[in-house]
Amino acid sequence: MRVSLNWLKELVDVDLTAEELGKILTIAGFEVEAIEDLRTFADGVVIGKVVQKEPHPNADKLSVCQVEVGGDAPLNIVCGASNVRADIFVPVATLGTYLPAIDLKMRRTKLRGVPSEGMICSLTELGLEKESDGIHIFTEDNLQPGQDVRPLLGLDDVILDLATTANRADALSMVGIAREVAALTGATLKLPDIPQDEVAQNLQIQIEVQDSQACPAYIGTVIEGVKLTSSPNWLKWRLQAAGVRPINNVVDVTNYVLLEWGQPLHAFDCEKLQRVAGNDALTIGVRFAEAGESLTTLDGQNRELNPQNLLITANNQPVALAGVMGGEDTEVDNQTVNLVLESALFESVTIRRSARSQNLRSEASTRYERGVNQVELDLAVARAIALLQELAGGTAVAQTVADARPDFASRGSIELRLSRINQVLGQVKRENGVGEIEVEEVEQILSALGCQLELIPDKESTWKVTVPSYRYRDLEREIDLIEEVARLYGYDRFCDTLPAKTEPGYLSFNYQIKNKLRALLRGVGLTEVVHYSLVKPTGGEVTLANPLFAEYSALRTNLIAGLIDAFEYNQSQGNGSLNAFEIGRIFWNSDAGFQEADAVAGIMGGDFYPQGSWTRGGKPAPMSWYQAKGILESLFTNLGLTIFYRSDSTDQRLHPGRTASLWLEGKNFGIFGQLHPQLRQQRDLPNEIYVFQLDFNILLAVLSQEEVITPKFQVYSAYPGTERDLAFFASTTLSVAEIAQVINRAGGKLLEKVELFDEYKGKNVPEGQRSLAFSLIYRSSDRTLTDEDVEPVHQKVRDTLVKEFEVTLRS
Repeated sequence: MRVSLNWLKELVDVDLTAEELGKILTIAGFEVEAIEDLRTFADGVVIGKVVQKEPHPNADKLSVCQVEVGGDAPLNIVCGASNVRADIFVPVATLGTYLPAIDLKMRRTKLRGVPSEGMICSLTELGLEKESDGIHIFTEDNLQPGQDVRPLLGLDDVILDLATTANRADALSMVGIAREVAALTGATLKLPDIPQDEVAQNLQIQIEVQDSQACPAYIGTVIEGVKLTSSPNWLKWRLQAAGVRPINNVVDVTNYVLLEWGQPLHAFDCEKLQRVAGNDALTIGVRFAEAGESLTTLDGQNRELNPQNLLITANNQPVALAGVMGGEDTEVDNQTVNLVLESALFESVTIRRSARSQNLRSEASTRYERGVNQVELDLAVARAIALLQELAGGTAVAQTVADARPDFASRGSIELRLSRINQVLGQVKRENGVGEIEVEEVEQILSALGCQLELIPDKESTWKVTVPSYRYRDLEREIDLIEEVARLYGYDRFCDTLPAKTEPGYLSFNYQIKNKLRALLRGVGLTEVVHYSLVKPTGGEVTLANPLFAEYSALRTNLIAGLIDAFEYNQSQGNGSLNAFEIGRIFWNSDAGFQEADAVAGIMGGDFYPQGSWTRGGKPAPMSWYQAKGILESLFTNLGLTIFYRSDSTDQRLHPGRTASLWLEGKNFGIFGQLHPQLRQQRDLPNEIYVFQLDFNILLAVLSQEEVITPKFQVYSAYPGTERDLAFFASTTLSVAEIAQVINRAGGKLLEKVELFDEYKGKNVPEGQRSLAFSLIYRSSDRTLTDEDVEPVHQKVRDTLVKEFEVTLRS
């Protein structure tokens, strides 16, 4: 919000510099992003009177002018403007003047051999226009040479560019800022005196609102006999200071009221409305758009409408995007004589959706999205009518109102306790020490904000607070009022106190485990990546009701899909294989509703050790299934987890013969496998790509917090181990993991390690079986094992295998 200091001082009796006011507003929560001093644009520029003009002796397009600027003798100035002539008053940049708009400092110079002692300026050179046809000529009376030009051009002002928070809709108006400044400084508020002339209520136009929630109020006023012309300078200057381009007196009035009161207005050409409607009898309607409708807006774009767009219609023909932008077909132009002035209230959410669906934002939509003061709608209309009558000669002849606004008085009041204020805010600094905020201070602050306070008799220091209409959207609870007390009292006046008991910060167990996983996965050579949780829907996902884009309208159900996409992109960019992991959240639908959980996933493939390719003649060595499994196993070993693998073919993206589900303490912990060949071909990926995904919640449940946070030393045996081999024929349907699990159980405490070192299928092996050979290491922590200690245990292992799996022992 760009705030003109001159305009502000007309609304509130404050005598502060821009810097002082900016500091007060910043402390109160309105960040001053910039202070723009317009006075610097013409510092040193004065009014000059051209007393003589002669052709330049050496240039056809230049003139030599004698310009009187209040000194002893006129200045000799060479000018190239075609509209310069004698007996006119012009702005003159004298010697030593710096013009920041064109980055030029005035010095004595010669132009084609003729000395020049300054410059006659155009509005472009003073920063008021982008392009000018010639020098500026003053038309005011009683001008004196040497007079400062800045008051005559609106350059005696300072602009404060304020950043307002989303909850302060009232701060998007000059009246709202003036109220805030009055409350902060104690200055007197001087709002414009608005004549409350009654406008005849008749049915010259009818109003038809289909959805009173989307449009609680609509006022249509017919104004006849307007004369379109350029606005007076004061109005132009105020619009320009606010960053709004002046157009004509009618449009400028609607923009002025928007800036002054925060109430958007729109003026339709009445005859054009009747032409679009196809009838002199007008019915202004408010409805949502239907499929196939379109509208050309004031920016010249033809827009395809959708059911989210709220429309203004004339006899059901679209003429404007409600609360966003008017239509080109009913635009006010130089031939306009009669107006229909629209002033309305629209629901914030409706306008936000409508504007976003068309990718169109305007000054009006910005204010409707935050919320417009419902009570002061009629005041803004009266202000606009009075200005149109004064500046355009119009007369309000008819007005029709459709009003479904709730009674503001029915909102009730908010109970505010002094004890709660002091409990939340704490002690404050006073001249004689520290203390607490007192009753009188609370009443003074909230009354300055426009609140009405009434002490509740049977409750100690407790008020019933009625909030003013322009703050009803952000002052809804007791804590909101406490925040206002703190803000206006001054945050710098509160004591700096530390909590009575402090504790060192710490990471939650959940986060500690995630950090440990990150460190371990990075340690085995994987790079962490992060993807959006939002994905393109393919079916079955949790979809968003109001997505930003169709490509990001669903929530991901797994992490593997994103890792495959990243691997493919990395490969296509010539960066080689991506060995990466991700820790993130996944989402899914269930009978109980939407569910979400954290997961850990990774992708591996390609040549894992490319720096050693010289030993292989420069040929890459694709990662094997066992290498990928080894990387995953190293993670489990560091976490102290025992994982069991079972053949799995449920995921269609993975190779059915090279995929295993992972089991931890009887729970399905995740999946690990190689990408399916068909998927590899579709994505143009290398032959051996492996992925895994783990359930983070199961991991949390299994890991002990104490063991993870404080690892304990486990005593290792100082005695040598005894190794035994075990070979047998086993059915090919048996997995090595099942066999190893039984061996470990049968070996008991003495069995330290079980490792498969050979597998054979083929000649001399029975059909449907394979030959497996395991190495078993036995060890004790308190003695060296003898054959008498080992043989019984080893025989028990052999007997258990025969009994459980009917294997044929070979050793």
